[in-house]
Amino acid sequence: MARDPVKSARRSDRRALRRDIAAGREPAADDAALTRHVLGLLDDLGLGAGAVVTSYASVPGEPPTRGVNAALAARGVRVLLPITLPDLDLDWHADDDEDGTPLGRTAVDQADLVLAPGLAVDRTGTRMGQGGGCYDRALPRRRPGTPVVVVLHPGELLAEDEDLLPRADHDQPVDAVVTADGLVDLGVSPWRGPTPA
Repeated sequence: MARDPVKSARRSDRRALRRDIAAGREPAADDAALTRHVLGLLDDLGLGAGAVVTSYASVPGEPPTRGVNAALAARGVRVLLPITLPDLDLDWHADDDEDGTPLGRTAVDQADLVLAPGLAVDRTGTRMGQGGGCYDRALPRRRPGTPVVVVLHPGELLAEDEDLLPRADHDQPVDAVVTADGLVDLGVSPWRGPTPA
């Protein structure tokens, strides 16, 4: 996936904005709020013990996922974490596997829900990641209809009046965003099923 100079410039801007946003956040409070929202999403989707969710281990500056991952495991959900391969594709391992045994690139097809990292998402479902294209390689291997929800800080979902993020043919659209402020369904796919009358 060749580097796009427009995307690269936009990504630099989003990284700078993330540093500013993260500096003003309280990670423990955000962790608790994200955990509540993700568990509520599982309830909405009817996912419980035995379900499989991909997540990731957040690094400083990212929205925290430690509480989310622990709460998912406590509910009996199998949590798969990514392993970045040299070719920037993703393999997966179970969060509770201390050895981190790779499950294979296709393990994402076990997921009932994909929680993905990102720097920003726009209202059309375009996600901007860190630029390696890892998730754009991996997401096509998920089962059809498996929702992709990007974990962001408040303020990283672009407002409706902001310019859309650049989108290439290989960019995988996402269904929703979850922040410490709540879940936003982008309405770009019917991942939550029909709306009750």
